[in-house]
Amino acid sequence: MKKITLSAMMIALSVAFFACNNTKTEDSTEVAEEQNEAKLDTTALEDDSEFAVAAADGGMMEVKLGELAQTNAASADVKKFGKTMVDDHGKAGEELKALAQKKNFSLPAALSDDKQKKYDDLAKKKGKEFDEAYVSFMVDYHKEDISEFEEAAKDAKDPDVKAWAAGKIPTLKHHLEMAEGLKKTDK
Repeated sequence: MKKITLSAMMIALSVAFFACNNTKTEDSTEVAEEQNEAKLDTTALEDDSEFAVAAADGGMMEVKLGELAQTNAASADVKKFGKTMVDDHGKAGEELKALAQKKNFSLPAALSDDKQKKYDDLAKKKGKEFDEAYVSFMVDYHKEDISEFEEAAKDAKDPDVKAWAAGKIPTLKHHLEMAEGLKKTDK
């Protein structure tokens, strides 16, 4: 009887162990979007919340990459640019968190899989190789950001989301100018 009970316990523990280890972790941005869809009434607010989720994900990545630039970059100017990214996107992220709380939007708690992959790719580089890859990425990424923020500033349904997006465009344009300047001096 003890052998049967012990065997049954071992099987149950094995099943529980494999069930726990077999769960795939979900992308943080997908989780936030699903939560927003479940609690928001209108499609218009879902669109605004999707912008907020994407902006939070991008902002977190820019902060993490800025921190990385301060350690992996060779150029003092690239390190300084990285610090600017940490400061500006960190501040914008805190503002967005407050706005999301006010609007009952969920935001991602960690980088999306896509943004984490980009971070991991850049984290493998050091010195001049890092500088070139980081600055090039920042130029391209800020062009995309500006486009997305201009669209939200024009099309967002919630006036607070619209105003927040519009208020960030001048800073994003300044970041693009800085990155383009670094790219020119890098050549």
